[in-house]
Amino acid sequence: MPEISRFFGIIIMMFADDHNPPHFHVRYGGFRALITINKGIVEGQMPLKVLNRVYEWLDIHHDELVENWNRLQNGLDPFPIEPLK
Repeated sequence: MPEISRFFGIIIMMFADDHNPPHFHVRYGGFRALITINKGIVEGQMPLKVLNRVYEWLDIHHDELVENWNRLQNGLDPFPIEPLK
Protein backbone atom coordinates (compact mmCIF):
# COMPACT_ATOMS: atom_id res chain seq x y z
CA MET A 1 0.00 0.00 0.00
CA PRO A 2 1.26 3.48 -0.78
CA GLU A 3 1.55 4.80 2.76
CA ILE A 4 2.74 8.40 2.79
CA SER A 5 2.54 9.17 6.51
CA ARG A 6 1.82 7.59 9.89
CA PHE A 7 1.28 9.28 13.25
CA PHE A 8 -0.61 8.53 16.47
CA GLY A 9 -1.84 5.25 14.98
CA ILE A 10 -3.25 7.10 11.94
CA ILE A 11 -2.19 5.80 8.52
CA ILE A 12 -2.40 8.10 5.48
CA MET A 13 -2.34 6.56 2.00
CA MET A 14 -2.67 7.62 -1.64
CA PHE A 15 -3.28 5.36 -4.62
CA ALA A 16 -2.10 5.82 -8.22
CA ASP A 17 -5.27 4.53 -9.86
CA ASP A 18 -7.65 6.61 -7.74
CA HIS A 19 -10.46 8.86 -8.98
CA ASN A 20 -10.94 12.63 -8.76
CA PRO A 21 -11.29 14.82 -6.78
CA PRO A 22 -7.78 14.71 -5.31
CA HIS A 23 -7.94 12.95 -1.97
CA PHE A 24 -6.18 10.64 0.45
CA HIS A 25 -7.28 7.65 2.50
CA VAL A 26 -7.10 7.43 6.29
CA ARG A 27 -7.08 4.30 8.42
CA TYR A 28 -7.26 4.25 12.17
CA GLY A 29 -8.02 0.96 13.91
CA GLY A 30 -11.21 -0.34 12.28
CA PHE A 31 -12.15 3.09 10.88
CA ARG A 32 -11.70 4.08 7.23
CA ALA A 33 -12.23 7.44 5.55
CA LEU A 34 -11.45 9.30 2.36
CA ILE A 35 -10.68 13.03 2.69
CA THR A 36 -10.53 15.47 -0.21
CA ILE A 37 -7.38 17.58 -0.24
CA ASN A 38 -8.87 20.93 -1.23
CA LYS A 39 -12.15 20.91 0.69
CA GLY A 40 -11.55 18.41 3.49
CA ILE A 41 -14.78 16.57 2.72
CA VAL A 42 -14.95 13.22 4.46
CA GLU A 43 -16.45 9.99 3.17
CA GLY A 44 -16.51 7.21 5.72
CA GLN A 45 -16.20 7.37 9.50
CA MET A 46 -13.45 8.49 11.83
CA PRO A 47 -13.44 9.46 15.53
CA LEU A 48 -13.61 13.26 15.91
CA LYS A 49 -10.31 13.46 17.83
CA VAL A 50 -8.54 11.56 15.03
CA LEU A 51 -10.24 13.61 12.33
CA ASN A 52 -9.09 16.83 14.01
CA ARG A 53 -5.49 15.58 13.96
CA VAL A 54 -5.82 14.64 10.29
CA TYR A 55 -7.18 18.12 9.48
CA GLU A 56 -4.29 19.72 11.37
CA TRP A 57 -1.85 17.59 9.35
CA LEU A 58 -3.71 18.42 6.11
CA ASP A 59 -3.42 22.17 6.80
CA ILE A 60 0.33 21.86 7.33
CA HIS A 61 1.00 19.61 4.32
CA HIS A 62 -1.63 20.71 1.79
CA ASP A 63 0.88 21.61 -0.96
CA GLU A 64 2.80 18.36 -0.49
CA LEU A 65 -0.44 16.38 -0.79
CA VAL A 66 -1.33 18.15 -4.03
CA GLU A 67 2.16 17.44 -5.34
CA ASN A 68 1.87 13.75 -4.39
CA TRP A 69 -1.54 13.52 -6.10
CA ASN A 70 -0.03 14.99 -9.28
CA ARG A 71 2.96 12.65 -9.09
CA LEU A 72 0.67 9.62 -8.82
CA GLN A 73 -1.46 10.81 -11.74
CA ASN A 74 1.72 11.03 -13.82
CA GLY A 75 2.89 7.52 -12.96
CA LEU A 76 5.45 8.59 -10.35
CA ASP A 77 5.73 7.33 -6.79
CA PRO A 78 4.56 9.61 -4.00
CA PHE A 79 7.08 10.84 -1.49
CA PRO A 80 6.69 10.43 2.28
CA ILE A 81 5.22 13.36 4.19
CA GLU A 82 6.35 14.33 7.68
CA PRO A 83 4.03 13.01 10.40
CA LEU A 84 2.19 15.24 12.84
CA LYS A 85 4.22 15.61 16.04
